[in-house]
Amino acid sequence: MAEIKIQTESMLKSRQDSGERALTTAPWIYNPWLDLIVGCGAWSAPLLLISYFSIASSVRAWSVIFYALALFFNYPHYMATIYRAYHRAEDFHKYRIFTVHITALIALTLVLSHSWARILPWIFTIYLTWSPWHYSGQNYGLFMMFARRAGAKPSDSTRRALYGAFVVSYLMLFLGFHTGASSDRLFISIGIPAAVSRWEQILLSVAFVALTAFGLVRLARETGWRKLLPSLTLLSSQFLWFLLPVAISLIKGLEIPQSRYSSGVLAVMHSAQYIWITSYYARREAAGESGRNWHAWAHFGVLVAGGIALFVPGPWLASRLFHHDFTTSFLIFTALVNIHHFILDGAIWKLRDGRIAAVLLNTRVRISDVASETSSGLTRAWLWLTGATATARQLRIGAAILLLLWGTVDQARYYLALHSDDLADLKRAAALDSFDSSLQMRLARRELEQGEAQPAETAWQKAIQVNPDDPAPRQALLRFLIGQNRLDEAFALTEASLRYTPKDVNLLMDRGLLSQRRGQPDQAIESWKRALEIDPGHSSAHLYLADELDRQGKAQDAAAHYQAFLEMVARQTTRQTAAQREAKRPEPQQIIAVVLRMADCQQRASQGAQAVQSYQLAAKLAAQTQQGKLESVANVNEAALESEAGKLGDALRLYQHALRLDQSNGDRTASAEDWFAYGRFLKGAGFPVRLAYACLLKSEVLQNPLPDASQQQFRVEATKQAAARAGADGRTIRRDLDIGVNEALGLRP
Repeated sequence: MAEIKIQTESMLKSRQDSGERALTTAPWIYNPWLDLIVGCGAWSAPLLLISYFSIASSVRAWSVIFYALALFFNYPHYMATIYRAYHRAEDFHKYRIFTVHITALIALTLVLSHSWARILPWIFTIYLTWSPWHYSGQNYGLFMMFARRAGAKPSDSTRRALYGAFVVSYLMLFLGFHTGASSDRLFISIGIPAAVSRWEQILLSVAFVALTAFGLVRLARETGWRKLLPSLTLLSSQFLWFLLPVAISLIKGLEIPQSRYSSGVLAVMHSAQYIWITSYYARREAAGESGRNWHAWAHFGVLVAGGIALFVPGPWLASRLFHHDFTTSFLIFTALVNIHHFILDGAIWKLRDGRIAAVLLNTRVRISDVASETSSGLTRAWLWLTGATATARQLRIGAAILLLLWGTVDQARYYLALHSDDLADLKRAAALDSFDSSLQMRLARRELEQGEAQPAETAWQKAIQVNPDDPAPRQALLRFLIGQNRLDEAFALTEASLRYTPKDVNLLMDRGLLSQRRGQPDQAIESWKRALEIDPGHSSAHLYLADELDRQGKAQDAAAHYQAFLEMVARQTTRQTAAQREAKRPEPQQIIAVVLRMADCQQRASQGAQAVQSYQLAAKLAAQTQQGKLESVANVNEAALESEAGKLGDALRLYQHALRLDQSNGDRTASAEDWFAYGRFLKGAGFPVRLAYACLLKSEVLQNPLPDASQQQFRVEATKQAAARAGADGRTIRRDLDIGVNEALGLRP
């Protein structure tokens, strides 16, 4: 409850009755054990440890468990706020701006997000970012409630320090959420640089320790440490929920998953805590209203049925009636119901409200039920529905039974849908609701594994139909069609998808590759250029363009795109963490191959100086990464350019280094080619003919004949000419080839 919470500090200043006075009572709400374990979160450490070590080993089982727990904890805790705001006419009208106008705005957003899918990441980001603030606010409010029940009367400075400690703990997690790029397509990260975030989190940690120490010492002077046990337990829960994950991420360099703070064991603990305090309030409130009876199980049943009504029917109706993707619809309802809960909760739970203070702080204020009279049709309908007439009672019971049955079916469907290794269970889940793209994806994968290609294709098409914005089913179907060489159908799929999402860069990249394979290079170039217009930082588009332009003989344009690709890879590498670089960086041989292709294009475009620099870069990278074969290629190509430029000494050194690399690599083919190139260089540069002949003969010995007939003929002719010119020296070389070869390798300018 986000504001028993944050506005506790104003409670004493807004006493509404001058005759009220605090009672000195025990601080407990129910009893010490329940209050400490559930209300104060003493179970946090064991539950977090169990979830941490168990979830990784059995993800599917724990997913089912948490989905089931949602029925009895998460969903009811949202309904508890609805119950508090709507079940009394007085409260309904008191908070009308929230119960009517904000609710209508949320409902409008819900409809809009079902028709405009691109708004979902923004809604989900707000929800995920707000959730830990909501948790922190509830912990702070309960912390101060227990402190006051223990007899503390904190000063303004004490309250501000303790409030600051809870705010600081949230800010640390906020920084963790929004550091760097997001790995979740539904979460939009601010992109705070890692170095900045790290130092800010360290400073906030120091601030948390200082503020906490100051506030606790001041409180303990009034009450003693023993009476602060509930508050201290809540503070330890706040530490385990927020500071410990951040500390681990700082030390281990792990990423904090945003969704973990809105689902799983943390959400269950928060929800149980919420139900614990709101049920106490509902019981005390009922006792104060003419002493009417309050039944715990009846109250909990209302919360369970109402919680199911908030989450379950909406996605089912949206998928069944409007053929909307069930998973996406469920995410929309989850985010918006939470946001509505945060807003409404912050409005209705304030200790400065005299009635709330009377219940939660045990003060002598009569809890009255002064319901405002109204003649609105909505109010009359609500009063009738919650009234004591037989018809209303039967309607409530029938609705509760229907919702419980619906919730059971929803649980069964979720359980069956998770059995991705059981085709029969997946089909049963699809029979209950087939408009679920994630389910259809699992079904398609399993059908394909069973050798059923046609049903798999049908499942992918269904997934695309219900959620055209999701690229996963489209990519899976594209891979399937390409694998079956159905290129025209694959191209038609990209065309149809582009009409729906014309600025999808990955789709344009696929369209370009398919155009290239279909023999339409100009269309491929056009697609990749469009991709770059939308996303100038898409490095792969530059690479594909460069390769195609190179094939078309447009060497200068190709070299420019190769260079752009390499510059982007270098920038991305410098911005990434060590783990990201290791995961995403292209293999060294791929980068070196691109540099070599760029150098070749520069050479053909008469950019000799740039080509030499590129070959030198390739050789340097190859040497650093121990890619001896590629280093040899770079050396030989650079040597040829240096020879043309008259730098015979540099060319000689490069050829010799390349030949030594070939020998250490044991690559006879490359060695044969390089000995032949070296022999022609020696012959053309005026070195002794016998040494040139030794190199040509060495090439012939290493690989005879060459795979290409024209190359073989050329080598034979060149060797014959060298032999003729060498004369008697040539016969000496043939008798002991190694002497001539070693002499050639030892040549100096």
